[in-house]
Amino acid sequence: MEEAGGIETVPPLVKFRADFSRIFQHYLDRSAPLPLQRWLGTLVVALIYVWRIYSVQGFYVVSYGLGIYVLNLLIGFLSPKVDPEVEALESLDGALPTKTSDEFRPFVRRLPEFKFWYAITKAFIIAFIMTLFSVLDVPVFWPILLIYWVVLFVLTMKRQILHMIKYKYVPFDLGKKVSLLVVLRGCWHFG
Repeated sequence: MEEAGGIETVPPLVKFRADFSRIFQHYLDRSAPLPLQRWLGTLVVALIYVWRIYSVQGFYVVSYGLGIYVLNLLIGFLSPKVDPEVEALESLDGALPTKTSDEFRPFVRRLPEFKFWYAITKAFIIAFIMTLFSVLDVPVFWPILLIYWVVLFVLTMKRQILHMIKYKYVPFDLGKKVSLLVVLRGCWHFG
C-alpha cells in the first residue's frame, strides 16, 4: 500500500508475522548447539501431552496418528541420505566402487537431528492443541490401536535394522573406537 508521500506501509498483521518469525528463528538458531536441552524440552512437552491424554481418557486416534508420524520421522532419522540399495542399482555400470576398501564416506542422515527434533516437538504441540477440540475425540477401543502400532513399529524397525546390517552402516557415532587390549594396557600401567 502506498501513502501520499510514496512510502509503502505494511499492514500490522504482516509486520507482526514477520517480527514473530524473525524472533522465533533467532531462538531456534540459538538452540541448535544445545541438543541435550532441546531434547529435554521435547520430553517435557511429550510428558504434558501424555498427561493430557491420561487425564481426559480420550483422543486415542490423535495419539495413534502422532505415533505413526513419529515412527515415520524415526525412519527418516535412521536412514542414510543416499540409499545404498538405489545407489547399487544406479552404479551397475561400474562408475564408483562399493567395496570395503573404498574411500571412507561418513553417514549422512536423510533427516538431520535438528529437523528431527523440531518436527517431533511441533507434532506433540499440534497433537496437544488437537486435544482441545472434542470433535476429534473419536470413541475407539484403544488397545487395538496400541497393539497395531507396536506390531507396525516392530516390523518397521526389523526391516530398518536388516537394511543397516546388509549395507553395513550405523546411524550413530559411538565415539572413538578403542580396542580392549589398549584399555587393559592403560589399566595395567596406571593401576
